[in-house]
Amino acid sequence: MVAEQDTRLRILAAAKGALLEVGYANLSTRGIAEAAGVPLSQIHYHFGSKQNLMLAVLDMENRLRLGRQAAMYKTDMPLWKQWLQACDFFDDDLESGYVRVLMEMTAAGWSNPEIASAVSAELQGWFDLLAEVAQRAAKRFGSLSPFAPAEMAALAGLPFLGAEAVILLGLDDSKIAARSALRKIGELLRTLEESPKPRRQR
Repeated sequence: MVAEQDTRLRILAAAKGALLEVGYANLSTRGIAEAAGVPLSQIHYHFGSKQNLMLAVLDMENRLRLGRQAAMYKTDMPLWKQWLQACDFFDDDLESGYVRVLMEMTAAGWSNPEIASAVSAELQGWFDLLAEVAQRAAKRFGSLSPFAPAEMAALAGLPFLGAEAVILLGLDDSKIAARSALRKIGELLRTLEESPKPRRQR
């Protein structure tokens, strides 16, 4: 059982490395097997197909990062600090290759309904988490009117997805100021959170 798990993890690591090197469209299961040091039959035994293998890579990467994010949002840090921490995580995720895996599988999903469904489920987890954060913020601040928690989740999450896409295209902050703009939102949140509350008139 331990040996099977080790083989599976080696295949997943090799698959991620291959995707970062050549992209989803050019992936070869034979090449992945060689990189993992396993027979090609092991890929079919553990995953069945290249598509299932790469979705398993995405799921593994996504679970790690979603768990990390959920733990951070449960802390007592002010919302603006949580936002800036999310920006730090964003930088880490770009560096680690997770964002590339997500964007590659997202692109593959545009012409493959099965992949689209699987990637959508992974992304939904992020927006569900952000909706929970928005619900807690609404209780803290009294209201997020006119936005519903799901709408606030969309407003918080979509800028990160857009930034991921343009950065992977090579459009750094000298062309599109994605990273710096995301961090400025944290500054705006700080201003809103730390501004004096108006006194109620008696």
